[in-house]
Amino acid sequence: MRKNIKLTAAAAATAALALGLTACGTASDPGAKNDAGAAADASKALVVAASPTPHADILTFVKDNLAAEAGLTLEVKEFTDYVLPNTATQQGQVDANYFQHKPYLDDFNKKNKTTIVPVVDVHLEPLGLYSKKVKDIKDIKAGQTVAVPNDTTNEGRALKLLADNGLITLKDGAGTDAKLSDIEDAKGLKFKELEAATLPRALNDVDAAVINGNYAIEADLEPASDSLVLEKAEGNPYANFLAVKDGNQDDPRVQKLAKLLNSPEVKKYIEDTYKGSVVAASGAAK
Repeated sequence: MRKNIKLTAAAAATAALALGLTACGTASDPGAKNDAGAAADASKALVVAASPTPHADILTFVKDNLAAEAGLTLEVKEFTDYVLPNTATQQGQVDANYFQHKPYLDDFNKKNKTTIVPVVDVHLEPLGLYSKKVKDIKDIKAGQTVAVPNDTTNEGRALKLLADNGLITLKDGAGTDAKLSDIEDAKGLKFKELEAATLPRALNDVDAAVINGNYAIEADLEPASDSLVLEKAEGNPYANFLAVKDGNQDDPRVQKLAKLLNSPEVKKYIEDTYKGSVVAASGAAK
């Protein structure tokens, strides 16, 4: 039986309030490094915050098929946004999280003065351009509207995808944090900035949308076949990884999970389940 805990919107709001109250305690000072990782009780369940798909699904595969033999008790807590998993990890309400890539984490740590660090890469979700109104990227014309994620790193990533495929031209030097003002030539296109999770629902209202892989899968889109264009996996800096609060990297439970997430069994599960829409990655995250 799947025992993942999924936060509803109301539960998320309650959790956010609890996190705010907890932040008042000195033991939860975001700047304070927790050195208790190596001394953590290995018999306790490791609680990991994760996005539902594919992160929680991959963790559930580990829990159901690999964890017991490795001597690991794993609990998966699902979150449907990109903020609470890091906040909960920082405050110690979960032990780790698995939902994000490095550019997003760097931006989050900088803005929130948190000390979350990556442990091990697990997979890549190629970002894709989708449409219900055109069948080929060549059919996207001046005057049409393209929706993009409104968070800093994913918007930059989306704009790079559009630029790499000739839909726009970015100013020289525009990097992973590129924004709409960095578009040198929009080629007549209009843009709508939306929260990443809402982009699949916006497909009926725009001509095309750049959608994160996990949200595309949740919306029953198949990135490998349904996208007009898809990010290339080779050399991609956006691998998703297991992450912890700095100081907890040596928690034996975290180390066990990191090893399992990079196992041949998980690689095969990703390949068989997602068929190219999610690509296995491995190795220490940087």
